[in-house]
Amino acid sequence: MIEVKNLRVVFGQTPALHDVSLTVQTGEVVAIVGTNGAGKSTLLLSLVGIVKPVHGEILFEGKTLLNMAPEDIVRMGIALVPERRHIFQGMTVEENLRLGGCSFCKDKHEVKEMMEYVLDVFPALRRFLPKRAGGLSGGEQQMLTVARALMAKPRALLLDEPSLGLSPLVIQGLFQAFSRLREGGLTILLVEQSVDRVLTFADRAYVLRSGRVELEGASGSLSKAELQAAYFGLAGKGVEL
Repeated sequence: MIEVKNLRVVFGQTPALHDVSLTVQTGEVVAIVGTNGAGKSTLLLSLVGIVKPVHGEILFEGKTLLNMAPEDIVRMGIALVPERRHIFQGMTVEENLRLGGCSFCKDKHEVKEMMEYVLDVFPALRRFLPKRAGGLSGGEQQMLTVARALMAKPRALLLDEPSLGLSPLVIQGLFQAFSRLREGGLTILLVEQSVDRVLTFADRAYVLRSGRVELEGASGSLSKAELQAAYFGLAGKGVEL
């Protein structure tokens, strides 16, 4: 579904991604892990047209995404849930959700159908529909951010650090919802710092370090030690973690 070939991104004189390549098959959950500054968010922002690469190719279902506007990429079927949540805090939960679907649902009936779908995935949001989004807890705001992205009816969902700053119980609930979305056939590309979570949830994983792919493979074939060694730049040095 998604193919990235030799992607290179430069901010000013500073390289952010160095010839990064990866693939995501339809229905897969693929994780990208790495430390802060590894290039994970830059990669996702490149996929949705917010960051412009200087070299390489990005294909979605065989069609190039290069030089496309972000809103057109969303219409093609890719939605991004950004890091640190970007909701309209002064608007209600329902208004946030409706805004997520206003450009992608054909009519009011379809908006209502999508609203019921996302509230079925995140039932805790239903009782907050008339409330101001800025008054929600961090976990509830994260649910809203994901639900709003789903209102665009994506076939591929990009999640940037969805567990950041949340309690273990809230994270567990979020990943239960992600598992349900996967079972429904949604393709997920997930940026995470937690190696343990990647091994238990994703089908495959890529480790980014300093803008380069250090390691890749099926989650079941990668040991925690291998992932951690690549994560910290110790791969191939015989270091046991």
